[in-house]
Parts: sequence; C-alpha cells; structure tokens
Amino acid sequence: MNLCHRAIIAIDSFKGCLTSQEANQAAAEGLLSRFSDADVVQIPVSDGGEGWIEAFRSAVGGDLAELTVRDPLMRPVTACYLVCGDSAVIEMAKASGLELLSSEERNPLLTSTYGTGQLVADAVSRGCRRIIVGLGGSATSDCGIGMIRAIIDAFAKHGTWDDVRALDGVSFTIATDVNNPLCGERGAACVFAPQKGATPDVVRRLDDRARRFAAISARHFGFDRQNAPGAGAAGGLGYAFLQYLGATCRPGIDLLLDAVHFDDMLAGASLVITGEGSADRQTLMGKLPYGILQRAKAHQVPVCLVAGCIADRQLLLDAGFSQVMCINPSELPLSEAIKPEVAKRNLSSIMCSIT
Repeated sequence: MNLCHRAIIAIDSFKGCLTSQEANQAAAEGLLSRFSDADVVQIPVSDGGEGWIEAFRSAVGGDLAELTVRDPLMRPVTACYLVCGDSAVIEMAKASGLELLSSEERNPLLTSTYGTGQLVADAVSRGCRRIIVGLGGSATSDCGIGMIRAIIDAFAKHGTWDDVRALDGVSFTIATDVNNPLCGERGAACVFAPQKGATPDVVRRLDDRARRFAAISARHFGFDRQNAPGAGAAGGLGYAFLQYLGATCRPGIDLLLDAVHFDDMLAGASLVITGEGSADRQTLMGKLPYGILQRAKAHQVPVCLVAGCIADRQLLLDAGFSQVMCINPSELPLSEAIKPEVAKRNLSSIMCSIT
C-alpha cells in the first residue's frame, strides 16, 4: 500500500473515551511515525450524536449560539448550536441527552425534549431557514411532544400548533442512522427505552402512549408518518420532526460527508482509515464506518476499520473493509483499555500493522 500519497482518517468517537478529533490525531501520529512522507488528512466525524456540532463546525465553519434551555428533567442547562449563514446545526443531546442525567435520574416516562424545541425556536428566531438536527444520544421517549410544546410556547403562546406560523418556509433535516418506526417491536420504546432506564412495564406504557399520540396526530393532519424510516429515532423525536415539521431524514454521516466534499477528497487517496469504539455486524446496519465504506468503495479506495472491540470480523471483511483491526491486546482489561491515554497509545501503535 503506497501511503505516501494520501491517507484520509475519519474515526468516530470512542464513547466515554476519545472524541473523534482525539482518535484521528492518535491514528495520524502513528501513521506518520511509519510513513513520514504520507499526506494525512483528518476529518472529525459524527453520525448525529456525540461530536455532531464540532464535526460540522470543522467542516463548514460558523459560530456557536449559546443559551439556557431545559434539560430532560426540565432543569436549566446551558446548550449551544451552530449557526452558519441562514443554516443551523443542532445536536439534540446538548439539551435532551442521556449524558445530562445520572444513572438514577434516567426515566423516559419523565424526560422531555422541551429543551430541543427551545433550540429550534431560537434558531428560527435568529433567521435560520435551514435546520439540521442530529438525533443521537437522547434521554427521551416522549415522541417529541416536549419539543412541540416548546415551539408552541415560543411562537403561539396560549395557542395551538396550527397557530404557529414562524416555521413557514423553514426546512428541517434530521440526521440519524436509525430506521426504526415509532411503535411496535422495532419501535422507539421497545428497542431504545431500556437503555434509558425503562423497565418492561414502562416500555409497554411508552409504546401505548406513542400509539395514542400518533393516532391523534394522524387524524389532525390527515396523514401518518409513524412508520417512516427514522420515526423511532431519539425516542420518537424523529416522528415529531417528520409528522409536524415535514423533515427529511438522512444518515448523519452522509450529511457530514457531503458538507466536507468527501467524494472530491477521495480522488487520489490511497487509503481511508475509519473506526468506532465497538465494531460488529451492527456496523453494517448504516453506522458511520459503513457510510464511509460505501463512499470509498465507489472510488475504489481501500478502507481500514479500527475499533476498541471487534466481533463478526469475517462479516466486516466480506462487506468490503480491507482490514479490520482491534486496537487493544486481548489480555488488556476493559477498565484499562477505556482510559484515554491508553486508547490513544494503542490506536497510534496499531497503525504500524497496516499493510
């Protein structure tokens, strides 16, 4: 492999361990220690969750707008979003994310997306006409009801959704790799609520609530988006965007790769290095490294996948990754592997094994 021409590094965050930028830098240092003449390009990436705003800001610039909104339990929290021209990029987890709660506070019967609605309303009030929202990392399963209420409170006090006129002419795009519907066995509650603190009984109650809300909304609008891909994202927040705001749903990585003109960058590239904290067969279900693989394959550029934990290696190789590499020695305890300095060192070292 002639790496001296160009290598592109675009590694997702290792959740709770390394940001995308930190992972990229560690890999770049390792690659350059072996191939000192290599032209290494680093691209911070995110699929709509952790690091979404930072990745977009690195790609397109812009300024951060900061304000006080309500967290998932309706407590004041400082959150920000990115403003670039007449566009806004919002990371819902900044206001309604799981990381804002302690493990004892996680209860999707109580958590709300109200703060995300406040971010949307603020962006619209600033004159943003194109709003992109990353839906990863949510603490909620309220079908976006909280967001809808916040928008009504901002633009139609004492009114209803039909009284909201400020959103006319504003386009919305939601970024998610989740294709689940709102309700049922593959829906928001059944699939995602347990990791947000829901017991089996709570899951049933959430799913019933989602069905009732979707039925009421369908009668009101005369159409029903509950089964649209992405409706189940972020505890049904995807549904609210699709049903109430006419949003378009796209994989977050595709939006970001378009923003950085990734296809143009692939011209003349010798190798792409991507990765995530844990890689397995689910990586092939639209996750960030798979999105990068599809772009690179179209340009016949090999893609090396690195991760802190690897399963289903042969499936990943069969899908088209040229190499699948675990950065951690098999004997290394997890408690040690997730230390940032250890992860950086191991990620840098594994670059010497690239062939």
